Amino acid sequence: MDTKELLKRVRKIEIKTRRLSDHIFSGEYHSSFKGRGMTFSEVRKYQFGDDIRNIDWNVTAKLNEPHIKVFEEERELTMILMVDVSGSELFGTVSQFKKDTITEISATLAFSATQNNDKIGLILFSDDIELFIPPSKGKTHVLRIIRELIEYKPKSLKTDISGALKYLANVQKKKAIVFMLSDFMDDDYQQTLKIAGKRHDFTGIRVFDKGEESMPNLGMIRVKDPESGESFYVNTSSGSVRKNFAKYYRNRVDYFKNSFKRSGSGIIENRVDQSYVKQLLGYFKQR
Repeated sequence: MDTKELLKRVRKIEIKTRRLSDHIFSGEYHSSFKGRGMTFSEVRKYQFGDDIRNIDWNVTAKLNEPHIKVFEEERELTMILMVDVSGSELFGTVSQFKKDTITEISATLAFSATQNNDKIGLILFSDDIELFIPPSKGKTHVLRIIRELIEYKPKSLKTDISGALKYLANVQKKKAIVFMLSDFMDDDYQQTLKIAGKRHDFTGIRVFDKGEESMPNLGMIRVKDPESGESFYVNTSSGSVRKNFAKYYRNRVDYFKNSFKRSGSGIIENRVDQSYVKQLLGYFKQR
């Protein structure tokens, strides 16, 4: 992709997602994700109705008049976007690839965080850490994240969610708002997710295509595994083949749901031909 085309795509996504974050999501985001706690602001005279538990007894004794400590919410937060860039994200049977939907959702979340002056970081992962952009603020930073989401070419096509979670633990020591965007066609990550869920405010966003849920009866066809690159023939007219395919997919989805629920993390599921706006708003309001 040449520079002109890249900038055009970045601009198109910016216009669409920033409008959503400005007019729809910024308030919902603010109310859904709280700061790290309450920080001391000032001491002032006691007024009728103030909580007596906040009385500053040292100042009260010194001035011989009741004074209270005033606290305010510490709003600045850090958002980490963990995005799966493995081969299975380059799949789509309707309007666009899963990767395109993931990019738009990520951009919307990033601009919503920017509205609240929060930092945003990015981790792109396959079965290795492909790219890490440390958390920072501002529109220029968000546009860099969008550019990477659009044009980054992963070195591997496989997936290792557990490995990505371990990397998060090393680079983000303080509590953060973490969104992991993937199709979650992986397993053996429940334990590492449980650890991450205790430290961070964690949400898994499963993006999927309706063509993945079942195998159509097309006879003998040649298929290619998007993550291993291996090609082989499949007899889709076989009922047992279609049944096993659907079972494998269902098992992965169930593992995703069970793992996130047990870790105390949030879940959003969005099919590429459905509105992610509705899914995000519903999730924020539930919180």
